[in-house]
Amino acid sequence: MKINAFADVSLRALMVLAAVPDGTLLTTQSIADSVGTPYNHVSKAMAKLRSMGLIEVVRGRSGGSRLSHAGRIATVGQILRQLDTRTDPADCVSPGGNCPLINECRLRGALARAREAFYAELDSVVIGDLPQARQMAPVFQMIGLRPSL
Repeated sequence: MKINAFADVSLRALMVLAAVPDGTLLTTQSIADSVGTPYNHVSKAMAKLRSMGLIEVVRGRSGGSRLSHAGRIATVGQILRQLDTRTDPADCVSPGGNCPLINECRLRGALARAREAFYAELDSVVIGDLPQARQMAPVFQMIGLRPSL
């Protein structure tokens, strides 16, 4: 199953924040640079993550974002359920209107169950456990931090 681009950017931002030492604040620009995504996309993701309580933001000249306790213990499944904006797992609308099979369609139910099974499998993956030192070292170097995992 493929996740949407917004969820992908959000998860990558959380991984970067999970990898930095506790108390380290990262700017949205440094996170955007580290995940290779335009600032505007990361900025929107950071706003959503803040509203979800997964990150904390410190304003001001030396401010930035850090992972909250809730963000550190959140699971990928929980996060994806909140970020998935699709109301229907199948695209049941055609240019001419709704699919004529929509009323008795068994496929939609099967796809909804498959999506939930996908999320359930990711319920055991905790954000705080995702980053690995070797994986994050080049990212830290790119944004000017010393790797200290």
